Amino acid sequence: MKEAPCWMGSILHIDLTNKQVEIEHPDAKFYRKYGGGSGMGMYYILREMPPKADAFSPENVLTLFSGPLSGLPVSGNSRLSANAKSPAAGAIGDSQVGGFFPAALKWSGFDGIVVKGSSENPVYLYLNEGIAELREASHLWGKSTADVEEILKKEIGDERIEILQCGIAGENLVRYAAIMTMANRACGRTGLGAVMGYKKLKAVVARGKTKVAVADMKKLSQWAKWGVKFLPDNPDVNTVAVYGSAGLVSTQNATGTFPSYNFNEGQFAGWEKMTGEYLTDTILKNRDTCYACAVRCKRVVETEFNNQKVLPVYGGPEYETISTLGSYCGVGDLKAISLGNQLCNSYGLDTISTGTTIAFAMECFEHGLITTQETDGIELRFGNSDAMVEMIERIASRKGFGDVLAEGSNRAAEKIGGNASDYLITVKGTEVPAHMPQAKKTLSIIYAVNPFGADHQSHEHDPVYEEGTSELAKNRLAKLGLDKIQPPGSLNDEKVRFTYITELYYSALDTYNLCQYVFGPAWNLFSADETVELLQAATGWDVTVNEFLKVGERRLNMMRAFNLREGFDRTRDTLPKKFFRPLQGTGPTAGVYLDEGQLEHNKDVYYQLAGWDINTGNPTHHKLEELELGWIEL
Repeated sequence: MKEAPCWMGSILHIDLTNKQVEIEHPDAKFYRKYGGGSGMGMYYILREMPPKADAFSPENVLTLFSGPLSGLPVSGNSRLSANAKSPAAGAIGDSQVGGFFPAALKWSGFDGIVVKGSSENPVYLYLNEGIAELREASHLWGKSTADVEEILKKEIGDERIEILQCGIAGENLVRYAAIMTMANRACGRTGLGAVMGYKKLKAVVARGKTKVAVADMKKLSQWAKWGVKFLPDNPDVNTVAVYGSAGLVSTQNATGTFPSYNFNEGQFAGWEKMTGEYLTDTILKNRDTCYACAVRCKRVVETEFNNQKVLPVYGGPEYETISTLGSYCGVGDLKAISLGNQLCNSYGLDTISTGTTIAFAMECFEHGLITTQETDGIELRFGNSDAMVEMIERIASRKGFGDVLAEGSNRAAEKIGGNASDYLITVKGTEVPAHMPQAKKTLSIIYAVNPFGADHQSHEHDPVYEEGTSELAKNRLAKLGLDKIQPPGSLNDEKVRFTYITELYYSALDTYNLCQYVFGPAWNLFSADETVELLQAATGWDVTVNEFLKVGERRLNMMRAFNLREGFDRTRDTLPKKFFRPLQGTGPTAGVYLDEGQLEHNKDVYYQLAGWDINTGNPTHHKLEELELGWIEL
């Protein structure tokens, strides 16, 4: 496309029910308005999916979209967004993944895929040089993610194909199943692997050699080289590079924000042998990367637990996994956690929801709400590594009590009964990640209002806007109008404004499909100005920071509009009961809790900033018209 050189100009539409394949060629205005990723995905979901359709129905629309920089030689470019109605709660589902598939999708000749209907028998979609073909996939059904990778590469006769797939958990409709690539990268959260499994779309295979055109390759290359050179001088990004996100464990535990025992405590006694440093010194085999990225943050481990080998093909645990399969469950054995991570990647399970659901069940067991009679003889107690590992197997296969937990924490609580709901750590039916709003207080706002449930990657965290932050963060945030650094631990109207503005920024990153470790408003590799210059070089458009934020706002409003159609309002913008009770244990956050009245006030301020109806928490027709979204029917 001459008007949008970084795009291939082709969007693939698949109807699995009728086995129809169509290719759409939108104009440049469409690409600029919706940006890519979740923005484009939401456009098609709102246009083509009827309200109130069940997540497990042919009417659910699954979208897979790349971004403008995908397939270009610059760090942080190779990202893909998946969207559909979430089986976890019926809200919008959203997830991103890296690796090499996003770049390969562009090289195959397509910017994105819109999937409707469902197939009677398993199929996979083969993309190559602008050609799309549905192929039979019954022989892949029931295979591990690594086996599917191996089988398809041999079958097609090409080691360089890239594969996106639902695992066995997705086939079994586990409501928090992930979409996997490379057998170790997960489009996790919100259960989109189960949507793929319901549709019997086993995999998408991409191969191609079509180069992504660029408006100004010289300028883009200059910024790409600058990023590589600046990496060692950015301590936050360099820590992620050397230790992975597991490098957070030490800081989180020291500040009392390392969730333990199903979010009852903020510190964990065995933390020393769960850190990124300890992982690096003991079981790290390699640092892997995504296409063209200099950060190389992906962990690859090799070890053994209970005579079961942990293989490099399944990568290694990151911070969230170490927390949810580890400290959440009272498990401090990094080898057991690594095996749990391998099982999740092999079966296609989201590690956050898996660990949180198991931890919830452990607390129910500790309080006598379930016994070994319900758990098939498993002593599902905090600290039982064997039980944690075994329950992952049972969840993926929906065997015994695993069938109950495969429905997610909320539905499991209904099944268990009694006061089981008191132990839930969910928002909008989605399990909460391993960052604690009792201390990082703006998380309480984002966890509550985020359209697809609690998410730790939907805004910038408190410390960067508090006294003691780096000069880099101060200078970068000031350019976004955030120049009133706040006291540590504060939560006031200015902090709500910080939350909202950085949420728009992160929403834009998930629209343009840019890695949040590389691109961001504060501590990341590229600043807002530099990110916009990269987009200008790729697209040839005079993109500004304000337009960047507007694209993020458009995506956010489309997601809230989807939820409105499904019956959601501000009454669903709530937090777990446990967050309003004092934390146990020792350390800086012992005895700390959130105030429910404060949360309601902060929601009022947030809705006003967003231009939404303060009573319902939903976008108004006026706001949608302002964002050129007046076509959305509410």
